[in-house]
Amino acid sequence: MALISANTILTSLCLFHTTLAYFFYTNPNTIADQALVWFLGEAMGMPQTQYFSTPSPTSSFLAVILFLMGVSDLTTLSMPEEIWLIHYWGTQAPARIVVFGCLTLFSYITAPPTSPSLHHLPPDYGTASGSEGLRNRVFFAFAFLEFLSWLWVWVTLREEAVAFAARKRRRSGSYTRERS
Repeated sequence: MALISANTILTSLCLFHTTLAYFFYTNPNTIADQALVWFLGEAMGMPQTQYFSTPSPTSSFLAVILFLMGVSDLTTLSMPEEIWLIHYWGTQAPARIVVFGCLTLFSYITAPPTSPSLHHLPPDYGTASGSEGLRNRVFFAFAFLEFLSWLWVWVTLREEAVAFAARKRRRSGSYTRERS
């Protein structure tokens, strides 16, 4: 049995998403200046970004998406245990692991070096066009932490699904013995 239940981990992730939504809406620079973002960015050689210095329409849109994601994920936990444990999160967690794993790899592989010289960067680098917005330490830290969190959720869900199936078999077995 896991030390922390899947329900607790999922609730924490939902609250993390709503908290991020608040900061992306009010002051995105708070997220960009976090020690964990700086540490992961420096360790992986990711460039800093100036696009989170003030609230923008893009950061507000991201805030709304994160808020909806947090609230909708939180509401799924109010469903019966069999539905959210086995059917819903049993498919969502692996899908999110793959998506955030790919986004983390993409961000790391395509990022320019942190100490760029003029001949390493394309001439239009810094204009935030295309996928350049995904090649910075804020996005890398977010995608990497989401990947790790969903991996943790998935491992815990698998353990709890086995325990849930065993409890269900015990209940149905005792019910069958009582009827005969």
